[in-house]
Amino acid sequence: MDWQHAPLHRTADPGFYFITAGTYLKKHFLIDTSRRDSFIDLLLSVGSKLGVVVQDWVVLSNHYHLMIEALRKSAVSAFIGRVHSINAHQLNVIDKAQGRKVWYQYWDKFITHERSYLARLNYIHQNPVHHGIVSRAENYKWSSVRVFQERVDAALAKAVRNFKIDNLRVPDDF
Repeated sequence: MDWQHAPLHRTADPGFYFITAGTYLKKHFLIDTSRRDSFIDLLLSVGSKLGVVVQDWVVLSNHYHLMIEALRKSAVSAFIGRVHSINAHQLNVIDKAQGRKVWYQYWDKFITHERSYLARLNYIHQNPVHHGIVSRAENYKWSSVRVFQERVDAALAKAVRNFKIDNLRVPDDF
């Protein structure tokens, strides 16, 4: 039975997922640049151990978006749970706030079409622009946009950058 007051997670199947997660009460727990650096390292490290390829990401001070590939069944929920648990523990040790809730919920979207993948990829890249943090996505350090542009040919990078994202329904009121 589905519960109407929380995001529904149907993440048992291997494949591509778009993930959005936010901090508890939208607090800016990752405000310090070193915290965002450490969080990205944690995402990549935990992903490699649990059969999740973190393809693209953007990490802001109170939320993040990911495009991941789950290589095994049920890898997504294990991955998110481990990342949130480890990061909350790390931040609570640093801030001397034992037991404090850091992460609230996450939302996921199983990607079934190439257009859906490309639109969400552009959404990830443009998120710091959307929130008014930078004027150009490439100027935001805690995003995979520059890595993406280096690993693909210029035509694909341009096509993704021009992909329409205004009709996407993404929980992002941070």
